[in-house]
Amino acid sequence: MRIAVIGASANRDKFGNKCVRAYLSAGHKVFPVNPKEKTIEGLVCYKSISEIKERIDAVSLYLLPSAGKDVVDNIISKKPEIVYMNPGTEDEDIEEKLKKNSIKAIKQCSIRAIGINPEEI
Repeated sequence: MRIAVIGASANRDKFGNKCVRAYLSAGHKVFPVNPKEKTIEGLVCYKSISEIKERIDAVSLYLLPSAGKDVVDNIISKKPEIVYMNPGTEDEDIEEKLKKNSIKAIKQCSIRAIGINPEEI
C-alpha cells in the first residue's frame, strides 16, 4: 500500500512519526507530508500531498480539524481509497466531503489498523 501521512513529524515521540515507522516496518511505501520538514525517518518529506507524483492508496491524517479542512481538497484530488481520521482529527464536514467523493473516512488510529500497538513503537 502507498500511504501519505499528512502531519508527519520528525519527533519520534509523536504519532505522526510513529505512523511513518509503523507503516515502513510493515512493508508499505510511505510518503510523509509536512511543509516544515525536509526528511522524516530518511524519507523525502513533501510540503503537500499534491506534490506526490505516485498514486496514493490511503491517507493517515494527523492534523487538527481546522488544518484538515485546508487540505481536504488536495486529499480528494489524489483519490485515495481510504482516509484514516486519527483521534483528534475527526470532523463531520471533512468526513462528509470525503464520502461525497467516494473516499472512505475511517475514524480509527491508522497504526492500529495494521495491527501494531503505537505504544510499542
